[in-house]
Parts: sequence; C-alpha cells; structure tokens
Amino acid sequence: MNTGFSLAPLFRHSVGFDRFDELLDAALRADQGNGYPPYDIIRESDGRYRIVMAVAGFSRADLDITVQENELKIRGNLPNQDDAERTWLHRGIARRAFERTFKLADHVEVDGADLNDGLLTVSLNRVVPEEKKPRVIPVS
Repeated sequence: MNTGFSLAPLFRHSVGFDRFDELLDAALRADQGNGYPPYDIIRESDGRYRIVMAVAGFSRADLDITVQENELKIRGNLPNQDDAERTWLHRGIARRAFERTFKLADHVEVDGADLNDGLLTVSLNRVVPEEKKPRVIPVS
C-alpha cells in the first residue's frame, strides 16, 4: 500500500485484520468519481439499510443486480435506440450504461430490489448468526 501513512498503530490492539490493509487500499483507489448514476444510502434501523439509485429511463429488464461474496454490483445497459428517426433538440437525461459496486460488510444480505418512478431501491439486512453474536465466557 502506497498511501504515505502507517497503519501499524491500528494493528497493535487487533487480531485477525489481515485484509484491512487491502480493503483500505482498494477504497483509496476506487474510481467511481463520475457520479453516475446518483445514489443514496439510507440506514432505516439497526442492521437495515437501503440503497436508492436514480435510474431514469431504465426498465427492470435493463438492470442487472448481482451479489458475490461481499460485493454488490448494479449494472444498467440500455438497448440500442434508433436515433435516425429522431431529431434531438435537447438531450439532458443521461442514458448510458453504468456499473456501480458496493462493498458489503460481513453478514449483510440483499433482501430484494424494487424499481418505482425511476428509482431503484435495494434493501439490505445485516443478519448475524448466533455463533457470531457476543457471548459470555465463564471464568473457571
């Protein structure tokens, strides 16, 4: 990692964060700076989230949502339109393909997705298994 600062103090009091350095490096290198399509991330309650993305002009068939490991990918592809028959006086609505990737925390699951009024809503839920929840260790 070539960020100019040391992460050594963070690892002094932690165990098992071997991938933390890689995740931080990937976050610093991530280039999704074009801002298209715009989106919001909303925390509804403890462990429940929504990603709301403005996808004007896209239908359900034009969108592809996949989850693999801890990564959520949302892709949009519009079919080719025959612009030969149209004369555009102003073209202000962005109609271009996109791919947006979100890193999901451990145990975050995608509950579903809905497209309504040009807004794609992806519902997320953090479900921590019983064996991962805090437990009391008796002292013998």
